[in-house]
Amino acid sequence: MIVCNIRILMAQHKIDDIQELINRSGLSRNAINRLYKGTEAEIESTNLKTLIKLCKVFNCRLSDLLEYIPDTEE
Repeated sequence: MIVCNIRILMAQHKIDDIQELINRSGLSRNAINRLYKGTEAEIESTNLKTLIKLCKVFNCRLSDLLEYIPDTEE
């Protein structure tokens, strides 16, 4: 499973809403919503350029933005 930490990073950087993140990153609302509200499939299909722009805004590594959690075998 892939988990996106965009909400956590927004809070840490005192970015109150998606519009502010749009303004800082230059990304479209759809691109940000795909990560903010998206399903795992939407997160997986996010363009690498989008992720890099967000990493620049948050001054973080890709692994800070996205986290891979292996499925537990039962």
